[in-house]
Amino acid sequence: MNDAHLRFDRGTAAGGAESYRERKLPLRDWLLLPILGLLTICFMAVTMETIARRMFSQSKTDEEQCWVLNDPTTGVRGIPNSVCQVKIPESQLTEYRYNSCGHRAGMECGPRQPGTYRIVMTGSSFVMGLTVQRAQTFAALLPQELTRQTGHAVELYNVGMGYGFTHSVALRFNEVLAARPDMILWVAAPMDIEQTSFVVPGSKASAGRGLSIRVHEALAKKSPWDKTRSLWEIASAGFLSHLAASRTELMLQHFLYSSQSLYVSSYLRGGDEHSGFLKAEPSADWQSHLRQTDIDAANMEAQAGAAGIPFVTVLLPNRAQAAMISMGEWPAGYDPYKLDAELRSIVTSHGGIYIDILPDFRAIPNPEQHYLPVDSHPDAGGHAIIAAMLAKELTGGAVPALKVPAQNQVAREHEH
Repeated sequence: MNDAHLRFDRGTAAGGAESYRERKLPLRDWLLLPILGLLTICFMAVTMETIARRMFSQSKTDEEQCWVLNDPTTGVRGIPNSVCQVKIPESQLTEYRYNSCGHRAGMECGPRQPGTYRIVMTGSSFVMGLTVQRAQTFAALLPQELTRQTGHAVELYNVGMGYGFTHSVALRFNEVLAARPDMILWVAAPMDIEQTSFVVPGSKASAGRGLSIRVHEALAKKSPWDKTRSLWEIASAGFLSHLAASRTELMLQHFLYSSQSLYVSSYLRGGDEHSGFLKAEPSADWQSHLRQTDIDAANMEAQAGAAGIPFVTVLLPNRAQAAMISMGEWPAGYDPYKLDAELRSIVTSHGGIYIDILPDFRAIPNPEQHYLPVDSHPDAGGHAIIAAMLAKELTGGAVPALKVPAQNQVAREHEH
């Protein structure tokens, strides 16, 4: 019995050792499994990127091909009589057509029609109508609504331009005056004040030369280790930059940012550079931006005043700001109305007229849905909302020439 039990144990032990040896992976498998895993990840990444590029395609051309980008005396301006067809990932194919003065105005530059009240509007890409067909922009819709409400012809000549931030608007204010306005409408956005000192963008070519210089410096290092490490850092930075610019990331952001709460919380984590204007106590940087805005506004208002032309200003909220106002709540230490109050104080202190459309966003559920989720410019629906809000404020008495009696305004709103 004992001998048989011993033989059984030995046999079991031998079988177990043999099974263990059979289960041990050969070296080839240790090499193949990670490679297969890596190939699977690559396949999934390529598939996701292919899907994203089909869903969020973009044109090979961009709107900057119709712009003069290197003139610091005027800032960015349109190339006269140019036309560009552009599609960014979140938009439809959009035409940008500029008249002989380089404006996306929908009309030729020159004197207004007799008997017409002319508004000349200035500002940045929101005003220009980036990503939206011109007929759908508030620059096109607003004069139609003002004509309907006031009962006399109103036209709007648009000199708004991409990168037309505060200081750039002041640099090109002579174009506003040259259009012979009856009223000047400066439509500002938070980015215009954040980038108030901006004039012209950096050159893409110079960025390429910067990369060449870094590679040359890396190759010039004496130590092979230092040389390899520097080249690896350059390659890693390029890979991460490419990954951040991937269409997959944009697709994921596009859908995630459809959630109002997720978008606002993500935006507020973005740092003071972009979200600082929403803080109840602006940082030193934002206070500096406001001081420069004060200087530029004073300059423009002085020129408008000397010409006897009413100068009207309004702040358009960005996507996060509109969402916070609609929600009616925000974290402690933030105030989405703060910049609005600051800009009002600046404009009115120099004799200008300020109209306020921010409170109107409280009545709109999820107004951020009318902005492109990642690009953040208003879509066609957003432009229609803005046009209605501007018409309401401009005809409410702030501008005497456009004032509509209260009873008429209520009747027209019901008709509309």
